[in-house]
Amino acid sequence: MKFMKTTLAVTLLSAVLATPVIAETTLRISLQLPLKHHLGQNLLDFKQQVETASKGDLKIEIYPSAQLYKDKQVPSAVSSGAIEMGVASLARFVGTVPAVDVFYVPFMFPSEALVKKATAPGSTIRQPLDDAILKTGARVLWWQAYGGVALLSKGEPIVNPQDMEGKKVRVFGKTLGEFTKSVGGAPVVMSGSEQFLAYQRGTVDAGMTGVSAVMPRKLYQVMDNLTVTKHADIEFVVIINDKVWNDLDATQRDIIGKASRKVEVDLREKMVKIEADALAESKKNMNVFELDQAQIAAWKAATASVVDGYVKSSGKLGEQLVKAAKAL
Repeated sequence: MKFMKTTLAVTLLSAVLATPVIAETTLRISLQLPLKHHLGQNLLDFKQQVETASKGDLKIEIYPSAQLYKDKQVPSAVSSGAIEMGVASLARFVGTVPAVDVFYVPFMFPSEALVKKATAPGSTIRQPLDDAILKTGARVLWWQAYGGVALLSKGEPIVNPQDMEGKKVRVFGKTLGEFTKSVGGAPVVMSGSEQFLAYQRGTVDAGMTGVSAVMPRKLYQVMDNLTVTKHADIEFVVIINDKVWNDLDATQRDIIGKASRKVEVDLREKMVKIEADALAESKKNMNVFELDQAQIAAWKAATASVVDGYVKSSGKLGEQLVKAAKAL
């Protein structure tokens, strides 16, 4: 009997050792915003779809609120392999791909329909940018819609171009800085997470941000007015280290690719409602100004020179994108 028990134990142990162990692949994602923000919710949707489809083979870990890296650090952290994935403002690639600022050229994409065309996978605007970013070592998985740019101010609202004169203005990109200069303001570049204190302390007099960021970042507590200009469009990208991507097997890449496409479409479709809801909430806490056609025309005229500066700094690719944008 003792011999039979020993034989059985050895047999069971051999069976366990012979069973192939599936190694779990963990992909970490750095996000500068809280999970409750729509970009965070979009990542949670992605996580759920990938983990369900892979049956535990792929695990997604999200680190929100800049726990690991600030927005400006994400491109280099991902391209170097310090982290597998990250979410960054498209503008954060301006140092290596200056043409990404095409979305900040004033009124280049003045409607939601044009934004959708420009950001569609494979479009004449998006594809060249995805290709250029890939050369940095980071592969774009999907674009995250963030919405149009609005102006924040204390005291007197900014409604007309001359209202910007002499003001220090928070911006988050070189071309937005040129926009500010063209109407007499002084741009101060800072990340989204630094806005609240800058407004509270008076480091800047005004600022640019997405409408959808006002409530989550509690900016209504330190600023009085919100002016909806939509002179620029904010896009974020979810990127993965290209070597990490290539080390995944075909099934894993397929799962991630399908989930990326689905959550991108879902968010893009929700964006109009997200902005409308955010604007409605902002109106409960701030003075909200929406420009009429005459005011928009005045802003366009005052900032028309910015496109020339953009083309000069972004070279042939920038010139190509401006032509493609006009063709839309």
